[in-house]
Amino acid sequence: MNKKLRSTLGLIALLIVILLIGGIYIFVFQRGSISERQEKLDELNANVYDTAELNARYLSLQLRSEQLDSVLSARKFNIPQNLSSIKFYNFVNNIVVDYSEQTQINVEYVDQIRDKEFFVHQYKLTGSGYFNDVYRMIYAIEQSKELKKITQLSLGNLIRTDEEGIPLFLVSFDMNVQVYHSSDNRFAPAVFTENRLTTGPIYDAFYPLIRNEIPPNVDELLDVQGSKLLALIPEGAFVADTKGNTYLVWEGEQVYLGYLTKIDYDNNSVSFILNKGGIIEKVTLELEKNK
Repeated sequence: MNKKLRSTLGLIALLIVILLIGGIYIFVFQRGSISERQEKLDELNANVYDTAELNARYLSLQLRSEQLDSVLSARKFNIPQNLSSIKFYNFVNNIVVDYSEQTQINVEYVDQIRDKEFFVHQYKLTGSGYFNDVYRMIYAIEQSKELKKITQLSLGNLIRTDEEGIPLFLVSFDMNVQVYHSSDNRFAPAVFTENRLTTGPIYDAFYPLIRNEIPPNVDELLDVQGSKLLALIPEGAFVADTKGNTYLVWEGEQVYLGYLTKIDYDNNSVSFILNKGGIIEKVTLELEKNK
């Protein structure tokens, strides 16, 4: 066998060995990786959509989302997602902005608990103020769009005096409030719109019907008690109080603790209605007859 033939056979043998080693590497060592990549490729090919189809699906999902938001917005209450504990402080500040300066509210954060699939921020509110201010605050908390509930409420009467010594009949309160929120966005719309939180005044159930405190006569009005009717004229009546001060009053004129209700020219008398701490009294003054 000549040298050229031996070289050719050697090259053929080397090529066979290379092919054999490459085949073993590909079909034995890389078989799992190839199968995995082929499955991934088949999955990608199965989910290939054209632009028009993707756009149509997007519009359909957007319409569905708007419908769900409309349903959630129509509900009286919503439960927001991941609500910050600070938001309730801002809520209280916004609703009390036009309350009387006599109304004072303290807000204390207590804890966060879990109620089934929801989370609950707990707060304690204490303070005092006019009855209708307290009522408006309770109404706003209970009617707020983001679900809030008063779980405990205690009210009591409180009397203060202002700088002029006039008694102020207030209400003290102590309440526990729970504010609900969720870990997902299934219970609230994308755009938040607050409910109407304003309400009209109601009767003050804590205002005393009969009071020991009588407001001082700071406006120096006519004090009817002990006064005398001096004369009747077409424009009204002249009345003198116990200090000798003379007043010209007419029907509907305000006096200390009440009003002049009637001038009776036929019987030469005037009539007043006075409110003495809740006790209504009618006082009539007559002209003194000449001896």
